[in-house]
Amino acid sequence: MQQPVVLVTGANGEIGRALLERLHREGKYRVVTVDLTPLPERLRPMCLETYAGNIMDRYLLDQIAAHHEIEVVFHLAALLSTRGERDPELAHQVNVEGTLHLMRVAQNQSGRLGRAVRFIFPSSIAVYGMPSVAEKATAGRVREDLYNLPITMYGCNKLYCEQLGRYFAHHYRQLGALAGAARLDFRSIRFPGLISAETVPTGGTSDFGPEMLHAAAQKHPYTCFVGPDAKIPFMTMPDAVRALLMLLEADPKKLTTTIYNIGAFSASAREIADRVKAAFPGAQIDYQPDPVRAKIVDSWPEDVDDTRARDDWGWKPSYDFARAFDEYLVPGIANRYRAGRTS
Repeated sequence: MQQPVVLVTGANGEIGRALLERLHREGKYRVVTVDLTPLPERLRPMCLETYAGNIMDRYLLDQIAAHHEIEVVFHLAALLSTRGERDPELAHQVNVEGTLHLMRVAQNQSGRLGRAVRFIFPSSIAVYGMPSVAEKATAGRVREDLYNLPITMYGCNKLYCEQLGRYFAHHYRQLGALAGAARLDFRSIRFPGLISAETVPTGGTSDFGPEMLHAAAQKHPYTCFVGPDAKIPFMTMPDAVRALLMLLEADPKKLTTTIYNIGAFSASAREIADRVKAAFPGAQIDYQPDPVRAKIVDSWPEDVDDTRARDDWGWKPSYDFARAFDEYLVPGIANRYRAGRTS
């Protein structure tokens, strides 16, 4: 039998590239990708088929589904928080309408296959909205059902799409003739800030940590856009990809929700800066908080409660704060610039 087909949207992004390489190494799926920009040549042999196009293009999505029996979707394509604040309407179109198009395609595919297509959706701590820095400091590890009052369009989009997924999984067309048809198997992870040694940060609101590292490795001064006490949870990219695959393979009978927090370590800008300076002596880091971006970071929790993920599908991070820097980030980023890589 041929291996099942997995569709990865946003395959050219930070998570997408890392996921493609992991899927290729494991060899359990044939991979079809779609992204606005063509995949780099080195990644194309890892894929059954690659498409350059927009997830807003319903005809393109229908054509992909017509040519491939897609059994798994990793929907990574999104307009991130900083860009979303600059163009909220475009963020809604891409993040909500694009996701709805893809859910429709996957739901139709479920009907054709006679079994639920697994739809893996990366969400974000941007769905949270802490009312004040003081309450953020006392709230501790925040559960999935608390403080769901985002202050960014990106956070609103992600929160709504989580609920769309829950609807498609459990209630889709419940009054119609297709009420008994196979529904999506929707599974969502709320990621903390992600840090990668393999790709350059792209200006996301949680990127103050990786930006410090990349600047120091290049011997460039860095001005942090949040204050030294700003604190949010983070995770390395290898752990993020591993979590996606763990949730994909989790026994549906053991899943008690469609939405899961996952955590690894929590760190302030000052704590990250201290670690960067220890790894790159002479690193120049100062602080000039941007009022809007700093406010957004302050609205996200200091840490998340990932008890459900640990109980339901065995989640446990491989990298804590020390190991993330000492074994993954510092050597990986240092090697990147020693080798002269810029992208």
